[in-house]
Amino acid sequence: MKNSDFELEKKMLEKGFDFVLGIDEAGRGPLAGPVVAAAATVRNSQFLISNFQSQPKADPPLAENFNDKRWDLVRDSKKLSAKQREKVFDFILENFHVGVGICDHMTIDRVNILEASFLAMKAAVTQLTRNAQLTTRNSKFIILVDGNKKIPNFSGEQLAVVGGDKIVKSISAASIIAKVTRDRIMLEMHDKYPQYGFDKHKGYGTKLHMEKIIEYGPCEIHRQSFEPMASLAKKKK
Repeated sequence: MKNSDFELEKKMLEKGFDFVLGIDEAGRGPLAGPVVAAAATVRNSQFLISNFQSQPKADPPLAENFNDKRWDLVRDSKKLSAKQREKVFDFILENFHVGVGICDHMTIDRVNILEASFLAMKAAVTQLTRNAQLTTRNSKFIILVDGNKKIPNFSGEQLAVVGGDKIVKSISAASIIAKVTRDRIMLEMHDKYPQYGFDKHKGYGTKLHMEKIIEYGPCEIHRQSFEPMASLAKKKK
């Protein structure tokens, strides 16, 4: 399968945007822990444009890192091993402006997982634009959101891209940042709640995890609005 590339970013830059932000999340499905969103945009968009003009079929497309094989690893996080994601994590931070947003299990229970994901995305965009000073520089930017839904109640320019993490390089970068960040959080939670095996399943509903919930009951970071926690709570009443 073809790796993600910068084709869509290039088209947006040619339309007059100064920066193109890719955004993705990790952690909608797990039974425990937060949902984490990340936003990413190439630090030097002019290099991206000039390299495409001079070498339109080149891969990777950033002139200053043209021969770096790590660009091949900037793809859908689900297609990488944990070791590969960790290997490329710092490379992404070096070559992209990045923002991260986190919504914890309590927020997920209060507003539902979809709304919590959108809140995390907004926080990620806010952090990125602040860190990169995009607003103070009056930079015009557009957000490419992985999936078929745009971020609601958001005034900025955005475009939903189905399967974006597989085809758009900046969304791929965001998917890796979000996944690694969340996995690290769940490893910390394993130290606090070792009986649940969070180091193995990261909170997803595996057979092992379900068995541990039945054996020990849910812990503080389990999502009470998710099954089986909601049913267990009803049985206690």
